[in-house]
Amino acid sequence: MVTSWPASEDQPSTLPALAPPLARLIEGAGPDVGTLIAPTLDWVRTVAEVAPLPGDDTRARWRLLAETARLDVGAARMLEPHLDALAIIAEADRDGVLAEPLDTDGTWGVFAAEGGDRPVQAEQQPDGRWTLTGRKPWCSLAAHLDRALVTAWRGDERGLFAIDLRGPGVTALPGPWHARGLRQVVSAPIDLDAAAAVPVGGPGWYLRRSGFAEGGMGVAAVWWGSALPLVDALTAAASRDGADQLAAVFAGRADAASWSASVVLDTAARAVDDGRATGEAAKLLASRVRAVVAASAREILDLESRALGPGPVAVDESHARRVADLELYLRQDHADRDLARLGRLAVGASA
Repeated sequence: MVTSWPASEDQPSTLPALAPPLARLIEGAGPDVGTLIAPTLDWVRTVAEVAPLPGDDTRARWRLLAETARLDVGAARMLEPHLDALAIIAEADRDGVLAEPLDTDGTWGVFAAEGGDRPVQAEQQPDGRWTLTGRKPWCSLAAHLDRALVTAWRGDERGLFAIDLRGPGVTALPGPWHARGLRQVVSAPIDLDAAAAVPVGGPGWYLRRSGFAEGGMGVAAVWWGSALPLVDALTAAASRDGADQLAAVFAGRADAASWSASVVLDTAARAVDDGRATGEAAKLLASRVRAVVAASAREILDLESRALGPGPVAVDESHARRVADLELYLRQDHADRDLARLGRLAVGASA
C-alpha cells in the first residue's frame, strides 16, 4: 500500500532555484521566444542540450520547465514535448528496445492522442520495415517540427514509433485551430499514408514504461510555472497604497496554492530520483500531482479574475495572453474524469 511520499526525513521543501547555467538560458532568451515559432524552436534545441534527464535531477528538470513557463507559456508548451521525446528515446535505449539508433538532432514532438474514425495503424512490410497509415489528432506544431514519436495500433495494443515529419507519406494539416490561447502552437491532425516508421519499444511499452508517469508530472510543472506571474500580480495588487483586506486575502490564497503545488512537485521529483516512483505507485503519484497542481492553477486563475477584474486582460497584452494560454493548457487535465481515475487508484492502493 502506498499512501504518502515523504519529501525527506525533515520538512517538505519546494523546487530549488535554477543553477546558474540553466538560469542563464532563461535570462538570455530573446524577446521572440514563445511568440515566434522559429526562434523559440532554436532556443528549445539549445536548452535541451543541457537539460537533465528524469531520474538524474528531476527537481532541476521540472524547475527548468516551470521557469520557462514563467517566461512564456508558449515557450514551455514547445519545450516540454521536445524534452519528453528525448527522455523517451533515452529510456528506450537504456531498456534495449530501440529497433535502430535514432538521430535526435532537430526538434521533436510526442503525438499520443487518440480519436477520430481513422486511427493510425502500424503495419510491418515483407522486408521488415514498418509503415503507419491513418490520421493522428492533436499534433502540436507538426508543420514546424522535424520528427515525432507517434503512437499507432499494433493489433489490440498501441506501439510507439519514430517518424520523419518531413518525409513522404506525412501531411501536416493547417487546422482547424481557432484557440484564443496558445494561438501559435497549432495542434492539428497529421495524415499518414504508409509513412516510414521506426519502432520504439514493443506493443504497450510506451504506456508501461517507468518514465510515463514522470512525463505527465512534467506537464504539471509547466502549469505551476505558468501561474507564477499571476501570483506576482496578485501580490503587487495587495501591496499598493489603499489596498483593502480582500486584496490581501486574494494574495494569501494565491501564495498558498502556489506553495502547495511546488511542495507536491518537489516531493514527487525526489521520489523519481530516489527510484520510488515505479509501477502502480508511479501512477498514483502522477495522478495526485496532476490533481493538486491543476487545482492550484485553477484557483489562481479564479483569484486573478476576482481580484483584478477586466483591466489586465483588456489592456495588458502579456497578461491577457498568459491567462488565455494557461486556461487552454489546463484542459490537458481531464478534470473530474482524472479525479475519478485518481479515486480508483487510491482505492486500489488502500486495499
